[in-house]
Amino acid sequence: MQFTRRDWRNRNAIKSPEGLHWLTIPVASKGKYLQKISETTISDTAWRERHLNVLRHTYAKAEHFAECFPWIEAVYAGLDSPQLSNVNRLLIEAVCARLGILTSVSASSDYALVDGKNERLIEICVQAGATHYVSGPAARSYLDESAFNERGVRVEWMDYEGYPEYPQLYPPFEHKVSILDLILHTGSQALQYVRRT
Repeated sequence: MQFTRRDWRNRNAIKSPEGLHWLTIPVASKGKYLQKISETTISDTAWRERHLNVLRHTYAKAEHFAECFPWIEAVYAGLDSPQLSNVNRLLIEAVCARLGILTSVSASSDYALVDGKNERLIEICVQAGATHYVSGPAARSYLDESAFNERGVRVEWMDYEGYPEYPQLYPPFEHKVSILDLILHTGSQALQYVRRT
């Protein structure tokens, strides 16, 4: 898959006193960011310390900061790969382990890939044995739901409707932030907020 700028591949939002703040992993560009995500490398090794400083400053008053921040520091200490894909996978696996989510994590490179945006996604779903594909709303402009349905895969569009709010610093409440926000505010209760009511 192609790397896209100003996207969730190398950044995520947190809630600060001034509103949303982006935590970005700086990446090297090949031309005009024409590289694949798997080819994207991190361009500045100091990003981890910058992230930790912002998280420490922003969430020091969160209810579960003292309990959860040492875990975040340990996770960040292990994010020393120069490859963005490796860092993202390590983060996903660490969060899943923390929340007790047992879903297996795989990469598109684990599958036999075919050409075409829709075709590639459908084939990955079929090979993985998926019955549902959850997509972000931006894909509505190109994703062919009928092609997915023909292969027995139902498309669902991600939104935050029905997810419960949790006690969050700096009102008003904002759902579209990093899972770290949820963990630092709710601690061991985080998983109950990940499911829709």
